[in-house]
Amino acid sequence: MDIKTIQKIKSGHTVRVWEKIKEGEKERISKFQGIVLAVKHGKEIGAAFTVRSVIDGVGVEKIYPIYSPIISKIEFLAAPKKSRRAKIYYIRNLSKKKSREKIGAAA
Repeated sequence: MDIKTIQKIKSGHTVRVWEKIKEGEKERISKFQGIVLAVKHGKEIGAAFTVRSVIDGVGVEKIYPIYSPIISKIEFLAAPKKSRRAKIYYIRNLSKKKSREKIGAAA
């Protein structure tokens, strides 16, 4: 992953993360799409970002280290009009419609 992609990750963005999954001898690429809730530790070596999605009515959150070799690429699908918070954990308690109104992105 390049530096420009890493610098664009911000809370409120809707992203699709392509990750490599190893199952026994085989390796496949899986995608996970959701809203970035938080970016922690800036752009340093231990930095990570949290992505949340609702799958079959259950909220699923995944934490990805930014410099992980597991991530093959990150696609940016939508950006919020304006994000007032660095960490948008309050989205967990809102409905999908209300969260779209709050962050202004196509969630």
